[in-house]
Amino acid sequence: MLERHLAEIETRGYTILEQVIEPELVDALGAALLRLETELAIRPGANLFEGDHTIRIYNLLAHDRVFERVPVHPTVLPIVERVLDRGCLISSLSSISIDPGEDAQPIHADDTLINLPRPHPALVCNSMWALTDFTEENGATRVVPGSHRFPDKPEFGRSYDSVPAEMPKGSVLVWNGSLWHGGGANSSASRRVGIAMNNCAGFIRQQENQQLGIPLERVRGFTPRLQELAGFGTYRNLIGHIEKRSPMQAVLGVDDGFVSVWDLVDPRKN
Repeated sequence: MLERHLAEIETRGYTILEQVIEPELVDALGAALLRLETELAIRPGANLFEGDHTIRIYNLLAHDRVFERVPVHPTVLPIVERVLDRGCLISSLSSISIDPGEDAQPIHADDTLINLPRPHPALVCNSMWALTDFTEENGATRVVPGSHRFPDKPEFGRSYDSVPAEMPKGSVLVWNGSLWHGGGANSSASRRVGIAMNNCAGFIRQQENQQLGIPLERVRGFTPRLQELAGFGTYRNLIGHIEKRSPMQAVLGVDDGFVSVWDLVDPRKN
């Protein structure tokens, strides 16, 4: 099953994991989003990209512990780790709730700001978690199959042929960050609710600053793997260190067994 999904991401740029989110988790995530929308008085971004009728809540790990289950989900994370590698990071964890009357989002690629020749190896691997059914009518994410292999980026605001990534509630859409895609128009009478779990390679700067955006006391309660994904580890025992200590050691006071790569490759110490 894992290999099939990886093959689909390789060939067409995306795959769908049908109904892999536990029903109780779907319900808990949806309830937390509704509570936060009220408590934080969230309003639409009111711009072409974020939409005039779309509710987005950012930095979810800072707001409720239920969101800690998303980045480390045992069905989704192994796919992300294979597309990138185990040193991948949480780039952003946010919600995207498209209300009736919303227009289609401009087609874009999530790695647009990474200024490298295209196509290139995957540097971003993102997923959309369906907390409601995703249909063409209610704004299912639209994708341009195979576009992760295109030599160019999409022109912002231009219309492109795309197909809806329809999936039932509890499913997850996973895609290569170079894939051209965008939220669909919602012509239905109900809200389309999703969580965007975005990951990047460990040597890429994260979209949301996890280290400054999440209270350290909350981070101390994370599992060790979630602490690593949030950027409190290092990439390949070097990138992100603090005076030859990992952020876990220097900031959280946690002994994660970090040893500098320079000590690891020193034959005198082996």
